[in-house]
Amino acid sequence: MAANARRYPVSAQCRIPGVPRSAHCRMLAHPPRSKASDPIEPDAPGAFEASRGGYGARRLKAALERSGIAASRRRICRIMREDGLLSAHSGRAPKGGGRPVQPPSAENVPARPFDGRAPRTHVAADLAYVRAGGSWRCVRLLVDLCNRETVGCSCGRRKDARLVKAAFSNVAFPLAAIEAFHGDRGSEFCNGDVDALLPAFGIERSVSRPGNPYDNAVVESTNRVLERELVRGRAFPSEDRLRTELFDWVNRYNDYRLHSTLGYMTPAGFREAGLILS
Repeated sequence: MAANARRYPVSAQCRIPGVPRSAHCRMLAHPPRSKASDPIEPDAPGAFEASRGGYGARRLKAALERSGIAASRRRICRIMREDGLLSAHSGRAPKGGGRPVQPPSAENVPARPFDGRAPRTHVAADLAYVRAGGSWRCVRLLVDLCNRETVGCSCGRRKDARLVKAAFSNVAFPLAAIEAFHGDRGSEFCNGDVDALLPAFGIERSVSRPGNPYDNAVVESTNRVLERELVRGRAFPSEDRLRTELFDWVNRYNDYRLHSTLGYMTPAGFREAGLILS
């Protein structure tokens, strides 16, 4: 309208879109101000990309604070919303089958709460299902209850004792340091191979109570992070590719990912600082 003001009357131009002439004059007198850019706007997406899309507003806030950038969670939420940044979320997984097995020793050694354990003394395990090569693969994680660090992992076609032994073979410290190993009542934990493995290193067996998944809540929580940050929205062409990506994710989870339970420290940093959850 301003460009054609000399050719056509303003009142005539306003009648075409049905805009009052007073509104046009008000906009000319008070032009819209350009929105000032947020000084942290380049930093928040950078931290989000560094987390591979796994961080929400709370962890982004902690990550920015480590870089010397102070920002409220509401401010970070606004930047994420304007930039279309959405943290990863969990998808559905197949339900496990089979009846729970009663192992020879059915005590729940760690019991709840899980905190207060010395490093590398109490390890828990659980199973996650991931699609790779056109079929489901089983991923076994071993998690240290002291600092939620993933100390061992494995993947394979079946959730059997070989998957458990493969996860133990990836543990980087002496297995004799483990005092208790906790798992659910799956058949992969209740067989001769596991029965021979645990006593050989002086490891006490521990299982969740029947029908009580909260007894293994620490590893269940780690599995949800795995599904959100590694599995969701991705396709693995083969089991070998899944295994490579799994080891890379475990490294990032232990050494770089901020954990809310640990006061937004990394699991490795929490252990190296000599801290214990209370």
